[in-house]
Amino acid sequence: MTKKKVGSEKTVGALVSGLNVIRYLVQARSPVGVSQVARDVDISPSTCFNLLRTLVQEQLVDFDAGTKNYSISYGLLELTKGMIERDQIVQFLKPRLTKMALDHRVTATLWRRVADDRVILVERADAESAVRIHMTVGQRLPMFIGALGRCMAAFSGLSKDVIRRQFEVLRWENPPEFEEYWDDLKEARTRGYAIDRDHFVRGITTIAAPVFDAAGAPVLVVSAVGFSGQFSDAALRAIADEAKACSEQGTEWLSGASEAI
Repeated sequence: MTKKKVGSEKTVGALVSGLNVIRYLVQARSPVGVSQVARDVDISPSTCFNLLRTLVQEQLVDFDAGTKNYSISYGLLELTKGMIERDQIVQFLKPRLTKMALDHRVTATLWRRVADDRVILVERADAESAVRIHMTVGQRLPMFIGALGRCMAAFSGLSKDVIRRQFEVLRWENPPEFEEYWDDLKEARTRGYAIDRDHFVRGITTIAAPVFDAAGAPVLVVSAVGFSGQFSDAALRAIADEAKACSEQGTEWLSGASEAI
């Protein structure tokens, strides 16, 4: 019997189709029906139905019996939980996020780039406040939106025209003008951090700073999120300084300049 060589391109079609369905649902903005999934993923409706039914049974996909629509399930997060917990840079920055959250009464977050157009929340630290902003680890966002998006865009190396096209498809509650956004990118390159006040979500302010890998590419973003009314100009500067310091420590760690935990 001839053994399959390591590195062979042979794949299991059903598994590939199932993964394509999962990727599709992860990026879907709202629950979708089996016909639409089958059409967009380019598989037969019967195959798509069987895949979705299996994914529901495995708790990776949710099914709404009333609308007959499917959406991604938080069960998928359980599959990645162990990976996130083993991510050493996350563990390295976690106590720093906690300090920032407690010092400034904000929600401190760490986002990782996971695709050409998406980031995922990999860690969160909450303030000890009766009212605070809650975010879920595993949540995904478009890569160029908000303060974190300004950081990613500022150091992306992309041209103004390419960034403009990316900007035009973003969904903001209170969209900034592109030229204002572009000026923010130039400031982010100079200051090492970016601020979004009331644009992504009205009433919410976010301060973010990028973490670079050894090649100088932004791969993570440290951010602080709070209610806009709680921030004076002095408070914003203090949080920005701490977020930038935290991100710089992350960059040093990734470059090997800091000792691993």
